[in-house]
Amino acid sequence: MAKDLRKYASQTNFRLLLGFFIVLLGVGLGSIYLFWGAGPALSGLLCIGLALIPAIIIWLLLALLGWIVKKWDQ
Repeated sequence: MAKDLRKYASQTNFRLLLGFFIVLLGVGLGSIYLFWGAGPALSGLLCIGLALIPAIIIWLLLALLGWIVKKWDQ
């Protein structure tokens, strides 16, 4: 039985990223909320959101480059 290793790697990367964000939001923001309250927790959420913008832009550019390369090879 043949296994699709690319699909497996993609699923694994997605699950790791999802777990990272669950831990980041749950433990990180949860502890901020527990010790300092809702205002600082919302500020932490805003900081996390703003920090994700460059990462999302880079991911989109790499996805676009991958699409261009696949089209070019055909």
